[in-house]
Amino acid sequence: MSCWFYRPVTETIDVPRIVHATRDIAATPAVIFDLIADPAQQPRWDGNDNLAQAVEGQRVRAVGDVFTTTLTNGADRDNHIVEFEEGRRIAWNPSERDKTPPGHLWRWELEPIDDTHTRVTHTYDWSELHDELRQVRAKATTADKLQASVDRLADLAES
Repeated sequence: MSCWFYRPVTETIDVPRIVHATRDIAATPAVIFDLIADPAQQPRWDGNDNLAQAVEGQRVRAVGDVFTTTLTNGADRDNHIVEFEEGRRIAWNPSERDKTPPGHLWRWELEPIDDTHTRVTHTYDWSELHDELRQVRAKATTADKLQASVDRLADLAES
């Protein structure tokens, strides 16, 4: 006797592992970059509403720098700079304090348009993130949240 079981096929929604947001901002790359490379400024423009604070005096200057932020849940994160070009590009891998980064990256790229305008691209890349618990949060970090960060950054830079 054979027996067949019906298994419903669940549709898998493929969530992009690299998301971007871009905007032209009426400010120079130097003004915008200072808001990004100074961790104490980051909670002001964080569109994920995930950053509570960062201690003053941690301005990033080079690949290999590490800055610490405190999340809204009270946890501290070390952020390891992996790309850096003053006024043009900065990227970091966050991790729990004193731990190896689990494989996600935040990147900002600035491209001068003219003397007073800059194209800003914000990227979240979790293609190397293999921790399933962290992937839930990563999936929730969508392009609209990145756009919120870019828009808040623009408001600050243009004021």
